[in-house]
Amino acid sequence: MKIEILVAAHKKFPMPEVEGYLPVLVGAKKNYKPDIPYQRDDEGENISAKNPNYNELTAIYWAWKNLKNVDAVGLVHYRRLFFEKKPYNLNNAISVEKVQKLLQEYDVLLPKKRNYYIETNYSHYIHAHHKEPLDKTREIIKKSYPAYLKAFDKVMKSKKAHMFNMFIMKSRAFDSYCTFMFGILSKLENEIDISDYSVQEARVFGYISELLMDVWLYTTNESYKEIPWGQIGSKHLVKKAISFVNRKFGIGKRQTHF
Repeated sequence: MKIEILVAAHKKFPMPEVEGYLPVLVGAKKNYKPDIPYQRDDEGENISAKNPNYNELTAIYWAWKNLKNVDAVGLVHYRRLFFEKKPYNLNNAISVEKVQKLLQEYDVLLPKKRNYYIETNYSHYIHAHHKEPLDKTREIIKKSYPAYLKAFDKVMKSKKAHMFNMFIMKSRAFDSYCTFMFGILSKLENEIDISDYSVQEARVFGYISELLMDVWLYTTNESYKEIPWGQIGSKHLVKKAISFVNRKFGIGKRQTHF
């Protein structure tokens, strides 16, 4: 199998130096520097200019439209990867040989679900972000993708989800996923006004896409397996915990956008 695992990055950073990994510079026009030798996301058919709103999805879109003759496509992040074993460092990043063996049995490889414990995916999202885009997403699915509505409501009520836009998929599944995800996001762009969103909140389409993974997965019934993942460097867990509590109880909560 020919496998390409994209490593999305906005700057130069140590990368896995093994076969099958393709570093991709996202937001390439803005982030390019002569010493960054990565594949740019602004070549061929692309949405690189939307990177401030789409995050790592611009790398996924580039792969969807431009990678040819591949059997499987994956996406990881420059600091967040799939691993074969601990310790989580570049030397232990999952090998394409291991991926190939897993894809003999499964169509999709994903990180272990994130568990929010005391919140549903819906309540967690609206405590952290503007509510309108997620509600609009449901309207779009109900109108244009009704076969996915049951799964969407299931995901919203669940306290767990496959997050981070990390995956490795057979090419057929990858095409199906991208067709669904980018189809919804292109409609959502026309339904919401993000002109007064903060820089952080303007990344809305990237945030929404994380919740679309399981909506697609549960509707299409692709076979999948969860594999170990980890993050290189500090996770800032204490800061994240404080931020979560503040959002949950409305401390310093920003105004909802309409």
